[in-house]
Amino acid sequence: MGTVFSGLSALVVEDVVDGGDAVVVTARTRDAAVPCPVCRTPTAKVHEYHRRSVTDVPVDGRQVVVHLRVRRLVCPVLGCRRQTFREQIPGLVERHQRRTVRLAWQISQVARELCGRAAARLAGLLAVPVSRSTALRHLRRLPLPQQAVPRVIGVDDFALRRRHRYATIITDAETGRRVAVLPDRERATLESWLREHPGVEVVCRDGSATCAEAIRRALPDAVQVSDRWHLWRNLCDKVQLEVRAHTGCWATINPPRPGGVREQTTRERWNKIHDLLGQGVGLLDCSRRLAWP
Repeated sequence: MGTVFSGLSALVVEDVVDGGDAVVVTARTRDAAVPCPVCRTPTAKVHEYHRRSVTDVPVDGRQVVVHLRVRRLVCPVLGCRRQTFREQIPGLVERHQRRTVRLAWQISQVARELCGRAAARLAGLLAVPVSRSTALRHLRRLPLPQQAVPRVIGVDDFALRRRHRYATIITDAETGRRVAVLPDRERATLESWLREHPGVEVVCRDGSATCAEAIRRALPDAVQVSDRWHLWRNLCDKVQLEVRAHTGCWATINPPRPGGVREQTTRERWNKIHDLLGQGVGLLDCSRRLAWP
């Protein structure tokens, strides 16, 4: 008993029955004093008993169902707001739950790796039948991991719905790890996040003036740098504008040279096609008239 059902050591196991597809365990809480949840006064005076059925981790490929008897105790303090209360078993079963803490943790880990439907299929093979919705609920109950704010961060916006809704992503510029996702790209939202997470020394960003102002207001001592992609993109745009502005100069410096037979033939075909297009003839009809496939 102590080896197979070691997770139920906080209870008094009274009986274990082979129920075919499941192992049924009958247990009760220990006869120890429990503090009142309001005034914290210990009491062992029983008002009545309640029955709970919870599922524990499987044994031998079968479910383990625990029929648990818990006490409703009487608070000895007359002025207490809770005259009676039902005792809880910390670390074993949480309030209003039908699964033990360790079984819920296992479902959460499976859902974290596989998400909804795949987690439900694998849990069924492990004798823990759950629906995909239940697996996702356990996943949402997991606490968010505490991440240290990196020294160098990258800030950029992305489209949730192009031209309608945008969000902001903050990453660790040295490792590429995602740090946070903000619901919009407003200055106040980014400024609030930066104030709540001090310790940033360098911010790698695009050319947005809104982002720059938020960083200046929240982190006046931080160094702002442009990220590589936007730097090259801006350089290419400026070079392209400069080349377009001097198109006429290139034409005078490099006059067109007389081409060969192929160039002359291509030019003649181009002129014929555009003459027909100017007369309102379609492309398919142009191909038929010129006998071109």
